[in-house]
Amino acid sequence: MIALFRYTMAAMLHSQRYIPPLLLFVGVAFVFTGSSGSLPVAAIYGPVSGALFVSSVWLTVTLVNAEDPVRRVIAVVHAGRSRSVLVATVLAALATSLLVSALMLFLPLVVGDHAITLDDILVGVLAMLTGASTGVAIGLIVSRLVIRRTGHAVIAALILMSVVSFPQDLPPINRLIRLLAHTPDAPDLLLGTAGCAAVALAALTASTLITDAVADRRD
Repeated sequence: MIALFRYTMAAMLHSQRYIPPLLLFVGVAFVFTGSSGSLPVAAIYGPVSGALFVSSVWLTVTLVNAEDPVRRVIAVVHAGRSRSVLVATVLAALATSLLVSALMLFLPLVVGDHAITLDDILVGVLAMLTGASTGVAIGLIVSRLVIRRTGHAVIAALILMSVVSFPQDLPPINRLIRLLAHTPDAPDLLLGTAGCAAVALAALTASTLITDAVADRRD
């Protein structure tokens, strides 16, 4: 698995297709943080995690679809099963998103006048995990492994992103952003954010299993 993960990361870095989605996330994070004024740090992490969600969907689709079908067959043969290749892809997309978001956790210290506590950092970590996991989950479902027609994939991505983003208080994304914006008490905030992260990880697990079932049948 380590070798597959390193291979997937190397292929992604070599293609440089990760740059646009990550630039989108960094740009939006700077805008929200710079214009946040005197908002609590937790309230800033809400829209930033939403931006990470969108970026992670784009990054995952790019990572999966950039792989040449022949190279994928070779990787599956060497790995012994398609699930191992898929898990390496999931880990690469998740690690890339979380690595960049980790740097953004401390952005309020640089941009704006904010103080960050340990509770803020814990909330931020859980919020970023929620955004990244949900984004990767949707990215897998709308990738070429499941939906081969580009037009259909784009429509499916927009529908799924809208479903998890707009219905009021629906976990994980809408619930997370509203929670961070309206819950000042740190213990309640940590508990609620942890719940959203758990839902996001469950969605990622289910998405991986569904994608693996479809991809395994095709491979």
